[in-house]
Amino acid sequence: MSQELKQTPLHALHAELGAKFVPFAGYDMPVQYPAGILKEHIQTRAGAGLFDVSHMGQVRLTAPGADAALERLVPGDIAALSPGEMRYTMFTNDRGGVLDDLMVTRRAGDIFMVVNAGCKTEDLVLLRAALGDAHVEYDEDRALLALQGPGAAAALARHAPGIAGLGFMKAATVAIGGTEAWVSRSGYTGEDGFEISLPGDAAEAVARLLLGEPEVAAVGLGARDSLRLEAGLCLYGNDLTPDITPIEAGLTWTISKRRREAGGFRGDAIIKAQIADGPSRRRVGIKPAGRAPARAHTAVVGPDGAVVGEITSGGFGPSVDGPVAMGYVTRGCAKAGTEIELDIRGKRHAAAVVKLPFTPHRYAK
Repeated sequence: MSQELKQTPLHALHAELGAKFVPFAGYDMPVQYPAGILKEHIQTRAGAGLFDVSHMGQVRLTAPGADAALERLVPGDIAALSPGEMRYTMFTNDRGGVLDDLMVTRRAGDIFMVVNAGCKTEDLVLLRAALGDAHVEYDEDRALLALQGPGAAAALARHAPGIAGLGFMKAATVAIGGTEAWVSRSGYTGEDGFEISLPGDAAEAVARLLLGEPEVAAVGLGARDSLRLEAGLCLYGNDLTPDITPIEAGLTWTISKRRREAGGFRGDAIIKAQIADGPSRRRVGIKPAGRAPARAHTAVVGPDGAVVGEITSGGFGPSVDGPVAMGYVTRGCAKAGTEIELDIRGKRHAAAVVKLPFTPHRYAK
């Protein structure tokens, strides 16, 4: 018997807006609206898109010394965070593989984390074992909205004056239409934007306020995926797994000098060795030469005819008007400009390794 899908606090609003729903990480989620994925993607790049990401896990760590306990689980520099600062990092295993990628923010009284929907149950077990049940709180009753795009700041500022002054990867408590929310200047589209954590019972009212702005339209999971792929951002379960290390994934930049030298997290010996010597495979951008998209698990064939890797994310990039992909290839084939072939449904298609991202990041300065 299949488990009944959960619904976010905005489910009724999605239905009213004509959303097409799909099961995702145990939730009934909007994949697109009547405008369609391509238009929703372009809308976010040109104006602003409002995404419901309430299926993500919102977790608070309240233990004294929580940063030190968390640093035993992640390679990120949590101790260096000042109140209101946030950091992208990941849980690792004993092999240096990624168990989940997440955002961590220090607040005045706790550490706030946003983890992936499909991993949150395992993440909570991991955190409670490290900090104790009493000091790990899962905020199940809160919603999470992402307002992304070059028009996001102007649209949000009409309801939250002063929000334009919030710096990239910074967060603060903000009143939006009379609702107190925790707002960060962050997101996963490559565009400027905000993530808004707020009580679930206030989410629909705030969403309607934002959707009433001329720059803003509702955007579903389909465009969220194509936007992050164009931006060269990893999707957990595809581009990051327990068998892939942060170094192989090109995420060495998330590990500070102190953490590289001192270690103290799971898999640190393997990760430090890969930093020193280079990994045997690397995540790269891949641009197919034709119009055929290369999906996940497509084999990558090197110049000598041997299989050298695999696509982990692929599809159509509306902003570049063509197929785009990411995948892992052997170190010898990871240089931009390397000509490769993709085995798509038994036929070889020309492609090339390219630098990421496919579209420039336009985060707030």
